[in-house]
Amino acid sequence: MDQDQLDLRLERIGRIPFRAKFHLRPIEREYLASRGMDAIRQHAREFIDARLAPAFPAKDGKQTPWGGHPVFRAQHATATCCRTCLQINHGIAKGHELSPRERAYVVDVICRWIEIESRHGSSRRP
Repeated sequence: MDQDQLDLRLERIGRIPFRAKFHLRPIEREYLASRGMDAIRQHAREFIDARLAPAFPAKDGKQTPWGGHPVFRAQHATATCCRTCLQINHGIAKGHELSPRERAYVVDVICRWIEIESRHGSSRRP
């Protein structure tokens, strides 16, 4: 998926009232500023591999904290927080281990939201 398509998808998801309320908080902005996007992308990969990629993740639907790390905020903002949200909003079916391509897509969605959010604050437009 190219960046324009990704931005359109994020814009659509960002219009969902529940998703629209999520923004990076000062602690998450500080974490991002101190570590940089390369580290955040690596963390996103690790979190997705451990918490979302299994066919039947432990505590699915409750496995993503509400904050404390930019990736967690982004997961709730982008509907990549659990397999049900992933299926409903991104068309990635439950019940199978995420493929490398699906994992990369989820990481791209999360990181793109963080990039947009870090530049535009509470505005979600690229």
